[in-house]
Amino acid sequence: MKRIAKSLVLLFSAAVLLRAADDPAKLMQTPAVRAALDFAKANEPEIIETQIHICEIPAPPFKETKRAEEIARLFHVEHLQNVRIDAAGNVLGDRPGKAAHPHLVVAAHLDTVFPEGTDVTVKREGTLLKGPGIGDDCRGLATLLGVVRALDHADVETQGSVTFVADVGEEGLGDLRGMKELFDKTMKGQIDEFVSIEPGEADRITNGGVGSYRYRVTFKGPGGHSYGAFGIANPIHALGRMIAKVADFQVPEQPKTTFNVGRIGGGTSVNSIAFEAWAEVDMRSVEKSSLDALNAKFKQAVQAALDEENQRWHDRGKISVTVDQVGNRPAGSTDPSSPIVLRAIAVNRALGLPLPEFGAASSDSNYPMSLGIPAITIGGGGREMGAHSLQEADDVKDSWIGTQHALLLTIALAQQ
Repeated sequence: MKRIAKSLVLLFSAAVLLRAADDPAKLMQTPAVRAALDFAKANEPEIIETQIHICEIPAPPFKETKRAEEIARLFHVEHLQNVRIDAAGNVLGDRPGKAAHPHLVVAAHLDTVFPEGTDVTVKREGTLLKGPGIGDDCRGLATLLGVVRALDHADVETQGSVTFVADVGEEGLGDLRGMKELFDKTMKGQIDEFVSIEPGEADRITNGGVGSYRYRVTFKGPGGHSYGAFGIANPIHALGRMIAKVADFQVPEQPKTTFNVGRIGGGTSVNSIAFEAWAEVDMRSVEKSSLDALNAKFKQAVQAALDEENQRWHDRGKISVTVDQVGNRPAGSTDPSSPIVLRAIAVNRALGLPLPEFGAASSDSNYPMSLGIPAITIGGGGREMGAHSLQEADDVKDSWIGTQHALLLTIALAQQ
């Protein structure tokens, strides 16, 4: 009930805001916008084929080049201007408006979580598409192209300009490197608002960014024979001490704060004292202060594990530790009462979609949020299942609703 009441308040706020601006419902009545929306629905079978085509081009972490080149080609086909690939590997294409501002960026990410060599063949069973990455984020890329295609087909004019971006480095250890390049260098100071398209149903509006710190912790020592050198400090034992301490962390439920030891490694054989052991640790929260507090506890746990292992063996075969940060995703949020969120709500209303479920996620929107740039993440349509698994699937029944939603939102934001 509280969620419904909050959404109704925001709907009223949106209505007040849009009295003096371009109401998406009124935009839908204009011939060009109506033609674009109709085309988006009629063209959805082609967009689904594009989704499959894109997904069968491998894009493992840090190796998105082939998929990027194909998106650049498609941007040219759809008549975007100034199509280019920046230093990080992001693909950009412009659709100028009557003025340079407002300047909106609409993005979807190129990369997947799957390593090189993964079979990315897509199988289709009716409306169900099955294949690694088919939802995350091949659906987002397909929706992005569907918006570009519909705008071009109906020759829609906007007051402001739109840059469409297919970006790198959203997943895993990519650490939002595409977004950091885009906002810090490629388009620094040019972007007024940002929309990221991820898989999921069309009524999704995510206005919170889950921040994360990621580390690779490595304990090192001289190592030796498990019997002959017994009595010296052991990097694997130190790693175990650290993991046990992390496992005992107490974290708040609100704001949701989490920790995870995701990978471990080290050692040479069962009868050897390891000379090295390592672990990768992920910590997340929607609130920076909570994340920073957890980060401090983690560093204390690492140091305590090192000291305890060395003291246990009276500094014989003394070990050392290095803590390398491999990820830093800033937490952030966009106020639910901000114009970008209210306009997104108004788009939902205009298309007859349910009241939105607001929430937080880790996505490309994190970075602009952390810079104070209004940003949200929306669903590209369809229904995603098994994300980040080899059994990933996307049910594209009525996925055209997602394309229409992203299209109308793009037009509405570019008209502000």
